Amino acid sequence: MDREEQLYPPIKALLERQGYEVKGEVGAADVVARRGEEPPVIVELKLRFSLSLYHQAVARQAISDLIYVAVPKPSGRTARRMLKDNMALCRRLGLGLIVLRRDGKGDPLAEVLCDPGPYAPRKSRVRQARLLREFDRIAGDPNTGGTTRGGIVTGYRQDALRCAAYLAGRETARGAEVAQETGVKAATRLMRDNHYGWFDRVATGVYALTPAGREGLAQWPLPAEAGPAGG
Repeated sequence: MDREEQLYPPIKALLERQGYEVKGEVGAADVVARRGEEPPVIVELKLRFSLSLYHQAVARQAISDLIYVAVPKPSGRTARRMLKDNMALCRRLGLGLIVLRRDGKGDPLAEVLCDPGPYAPRKSRVRQARLLREFDRIAGDPNTGGTTRGGIVTGYRQDALRCAAYLAGRETARGAEVAQETGVKAATRLMRDNHYGWFDRVATGVYALTPAGREGLAQWPLPAEAGPAGG
C-alpha cells in the first residue's frame, strides 16, 4: 500500500460490518462513520506513523472521543518495537489504532489493535527504585543530557573507575583489598568480568591495571566528590 486512498476501502468495510454508515473526506477528517445517534467515529489515515498523524488525531478529539489512527502494519527488523511503542502512545493519548495488512489472498485487511479510551498508566515501583538507585550511585553530574549511550558515564563505569584508580598506583592488588579501599563491594566480580578490558587477572583474586584501564582513567576522570561508594 503506497497511497493513502488504498487504506480507505478496508477501513470502510471494517466499520460497515459493525453497522456504521461510512464516508470519506468529510470536513477535515479522512474517514467519518455514524451509527444511529452515537458519537461519530473518526479515522485519520497515513502511510506511516508520524508526528503530524498524532497532531491531526488529537485535534479531532475536540469533535469526538472515538478517534482512530490507521497505518499499514510496519515490517522489517524494528517493526515489532515500532508497533509496540506507537500502540502505547495511542493509549496514552486516548486514541485507537488500526493497522492494515494483506490477508492470505493478498487482499487488504483492517485490524483494530486498540480502541480509544481514557488511559492511566500504572507506575512501576521496581523501575522507579532502579532509576533512583542509579541516580544515587552516579557521583556528580558527568553526563550531558542527550548524549549517546556509548559515551555516558554510568554508576557501573564509575565503580570500575574507582577500582582502576586504586590499581593505577600499584602493580597488583587483591580484589578484597580493592573492595575495602574503594568502597566498591563488588570489586572482585567487576574486575573478573572485565567489561571494559581494564583489568588483568594475574593470579587467583589478584588484579593489575591494563593499558586500556589507564586510557579509561584519562578519558573518564572521576569527579572530585566520587569517593568510596557501594557497588
